Amino acid sequence: MTATVHIDGASRGNPGPAAYAFSMVLADGEIIEQAEPMGKTTNNVAEYTALVEALHRAAAAGVTHLDVYSDSELLVKQMRGEYKVKNADLKVLVDEAKQLMISFGDVRFEHVRREQNKRADELCNLALDGKPIKKSVESDLASPSAELTNAAMKVLIRHVDLDIAEAIWRDLWKTIRPKS
Repeated sequence: MTATVHIDGASRGNPGPAAYAFSMVLADGEIIEQAEPMGKTTNNVAEYTALVEALHRAAAAGVTHLDVYSDSELLVKQMRGEYKVKNADLKVLVDEAKQLMISFGDVRFEHVRREQNKRADELCNLALDGKPIKKSVESDLASPSAELTNAAMKVLIRHVDLDIAEAIWRDLWKTIRPKS
């Protein structure tokens, strides 16, 4: 199974209050998002924590090919082997990430501009503001009787903002859900 994931880490101050986040899209359209505060640490530690957490979740979902997008040029170049890892705190996280990557057939890293990493950045800021997120859009909303509407949700997710798609889904589900 293939997936793409956008990761981000942030700190307010460096070091300062920090958070990590990722937004992953699996091949079947399922979206998995996670964002959590980390206490006081550096931006780079937060970025690598996002990677490690995303790798854990991707492995649990059975992903074998993963494309990782990050606005951290340092992380991308270090994970590609273009830069050496000198910081001891980062070395521990890099080693953990590399160990996790063994279970995948292929993991590719791509540096993107911040504008192309918008959702992960938004999630990170929510976590920093005390609103952590840990959800899988379809698994939170799915039910056996909603197979057709789940397909509709996948189309919505691909074409509109996630918050709008989720609101539409919830309104639709209120209307069509089986009465118990």
